[in-house]
Amino acid sequence: MAVIVAVLAGIAVGFLFPDFAKKLAPLGTGFVNLIKMMIVPVIFCTIVLGVGSVRRAAQVGKVGGLALGYFLTMSTVALTIGLVVGNIIHPGTGLHLSDTVAKAGQKAAGGAEEGTVEFLLGIVPKTLFSALTEGEVLQALLVALLVGFAVQSLGRRGEPVLNAIEIAQRVIFKVLAMIMWVAPIGAFGAMAAVVGATGLDALKSLLQVMIGFYVTCAIFVFVVLGSLLWFVARISIFKLLAYLGREFLLILGTSSSESALPRLIAKMQHVGVSRSVVGITVPTGYSFNLDGTAIYLTMASLFIADALGKPLSVGEQISLLLFMIIASKGAAGVTGAGLATLAGGLQSHRPDLVDGVGVIVGIDRFMSEARALTNFAGNAVATVLVGTWTGGFDRDRARTVLAGEDPFDETTMVDDDHRGGPERPAEPVPACAQATDESSIPHQR
Repeated sequence: MAVIVAVLAGIAVGFLFPDFAKKLAPLGTGFVNLIKMMIVPVIFCTIVLGVGSVRRAAQVGKVGGLALGYFLTMSTVALTIGLVVGNIIHPGTGLHLSDTVAKAGQKAAGGAEEGTVEFLLGIVPKTLFSALTEGEVLQALLVALLVGFAVQSLGRRGEPVLNAIEIAQRVIFKVLAMIMWVAPIGAFGAMAAVVGATGLDALKSLLQVMIGFYVTCAIFVFVVLGSLLWFVARISIFKLLAYLGREFLLILGTSSSESALPRLIAKMQHVGVSRSVVGITVPTGYSFNLDGTAIYLTMASLFIADALGKPLSVGEQISLLLFMIIASKGAAGVTGAGLATLAGGLQSHRPDLVDGVGVIVGIDRFMSEARALTNFAGNAVATVLVGTWTGGFDRDRARTVLAGEDPFDETTMVDDDHRGGPERPAEPVPACAQATDESSIPHQR
């Protein structure tokens, strides 16, 4: 509720005192930076615990393989949906871009070009520890997987390492819970700044593409993801999204799906997905399963092409779609990442369209809301689906939690009683997720 009030107050200040509101941007930037500060430690601890707690490396490969295959498929579906809707509504037709907008586009595209080879090489960090200090999510993901497999190969001798990392994770979540207290301040500053800078008049000419984008995201979440979730896991998309309501409010205030990543990890374990599945699927999804960003990339590309009077042919659209399948994997879900990826993709594929990126700059923040919400919903659904396919999802527990009978502990954000789904010792442990807690064995000796 505090975030909602802060967002409304930010909108009011932006309209009434635009010059003053622009100076409040550092409040939003500072809060997002605080969240980004926590991302790499959370991902490292979660993946190491997830991989290290699974006794068979083949199972990690199965979970990871299913997750990556699903992410690639759904990203392609999202890109295709964006392409189809863009061709139906032709959002940029009749819009004339000024020289100022063109210059803004060139500025946004500066340094955004990155080829596939550079992207793949960038996943490898300079040193083992630099991945944990430079804030690169994919590098941290790689190092965490390597450490997790190494700990796993040590067997029981690696359990002290897992215990230490689990304690570190609790400390990290506690720090994150402290940061959440300033979420309303960050949301207020960010919203006031963007309204003060753009105003209502600046959005009128772009209203069509915004509405089209929001409607497309809604169709993707409730129809595509909702149907898939029901047929595979027999879980209602509406109940799952209601369970994640606080996270959606946080994302709405910050326009960043990464601000809710640690809370998603904790909540998906609480709802009944095994820790090993959550530890692999959620962090990987934040780099490879950005459905909202995928829809945005194709619709924005068509919008720019129409606005510049240089529409894309069918062949060029297919070629650009294939390129965006790769380019979208580099967007990290932080505000502005989608804009940079769009600029980089156009620079690599159609340099003559890069100037048009400037027309998106004014509404990128507003489109970022739907983009981040769709990304988050896609990753939540993906975690449940992968858990169901690998036997790491407790459907009965999920129904209990989603019915409100076992609320999430907001004070600690750590699930002491439930490690997620089938990994709980009170229930039979399937072969696919054997994560027995043997931390007490040395003391029993």
